[in-house]
Amino acid sequence: MSGHGAPIPMTSRKSGPLRGSAVIPGDKSVSHRSFILGALSVGETKITGLLEGQDVLDTGKAMAAFGAEVTRTGDQAWSVHGVGVGGFAEPDDVIDCGNAGTGVRLIMGAMATTPINATFTGDASLRSRPMGRITDPLSLFGAQAVGRQNGFLPLTMVGAKNPVPVRYTSPHASAQIKSAVLLAGLNTPGETVLIEKEATRDHSERMLRGFGAQIETVKTAEGYEITLQGQPELKAQTIAVPRDPSSAAFPVCAALIVEGSEVVLPNIGLNPTRAGLLDTLVEMGADIAFENRREEGGEPVADLRVKASGLTGIEVPPARAPSMIDEYPILSVVAAFASGKTVMRGIAELRVKECDRIDAMARGLEAMGVTVEEGPDYMIVHGMDGDVPGGGTAMTFLDHRIAMSFLCLGMASAKPVSIDDGGAIATSFPIFEDLMNGLGAAISRD
Repeated sequence: MSGHGAPIPMTSRKSGPLRGSAVIPGDKSVSHRSFILGALSVGETKITGLLEGQDVLDTGKAMAAFGAEVTRTGDQAWSVHGVGVGGFAEPDDVIDCGNAGTGVRLIMGAMATTPINATFTGDASLRSRPMGRITDPLSLFGAQAVGRQNGFLPLTMVGAKNPVPVRYTSPHASAQIKSAVLLAGLNTPGETVLIEKEATRDHSERMLRGFGAQIETVKTAEGYEITLQGQPELKAQTIAVPRDPSSAAFPVCAALIVEGSEVVLPNIGLNPTRAGLLDTLVEMGADIAFENRREEGGEPVADLRVKASGLTGIEVPPARAPSMIDEYPILSVVAAFASGKTVMRGIAELRVKECDRIDAMARGLEAMGVTVEEGPDYMIVHGMDGDVPGGGTAMTFLDHRIAMSFLCLGMASAKPVSIDDGGAIATSFPIFEDLMNGLGAAISRD
């Protein structure tokens, strides 16, 4: 079942050239953090371009439950009157984060050093995702997680009464772990230090700095050492959310594999910690032009012009994985249409996303006639030089990126491609179906 209702089976059929302008919704990562940091600041934070997908809206509801005033003021425009660092009130009810892994993990961090209790749950997918990787470092501050074995939701977070600063080396290349620790550090006296061996997306650091926190990152022998000074007064901001590069990945990749396509995507975020997919596609031979490069709201952006291209498989550098971890499902679709093998290593993190994305993509691609090799932290797709049979049904496991990836595959495969449930798409890219069909795709609900 879909996490928010009955299953929505969908089918994608081979289309003519995709043409036009694809106006992508706001960045999901920045949208989550805009609500959370707005709630932790003093004054009114005004947000434009917010992604109004269910994941982000669930985070907005959670901030209201913790005492912030969260109001929709227009199309993709929101106002948050914050309660300040340490000002969260105890929620009256369970916090339901739906499908939002980013939302629940960051919210846990934000409240973990305030002496209140909060119980968290989510849909079937979120309840199957491990939370120990978040609750373990939060326990070092003095917080406690009480709930199901192995840290699965539902669980109750008991905030620390007298939080102590932490120096923590993250065992995983995860921006969610990093962000939860830094948010917990806000209401902790002294310095909180987070060390990551590989750089992950840095939206939290950029936005914390913009709200007035004192935070710095230094490259050391251990990796990237991020130091946050605790108990700042965060000041409300005006935020223009850049357009989401992870959502842009789908029309970008569809345009590359559908013969004769040319699509323009305005105002796409090009944060270097998120740009790994575009770097990889260019190395494979993709015709992508970066026009009108500029900076908006502290984030680099550009307009992308994408043309259908003949692509060659490559070995993706494992060190690039943190900058494109959400894009491997759609990359594996592109790899199926390329010539030669595309080798993706260092991607074990995919096994603990909304679903086991390595397994989901491998089984789905095999159902479409594509040969795939996989291991604990790798996947190898044997490209078919544009001739992908299709004709199968892919299981999506309540995962929006799996669903959208296979619908993109169906736009260029010989036979139609079906998915068992597209309901999860609404959590992150609610206009995906209309946007793609507006470009010339042939996606239908069964």
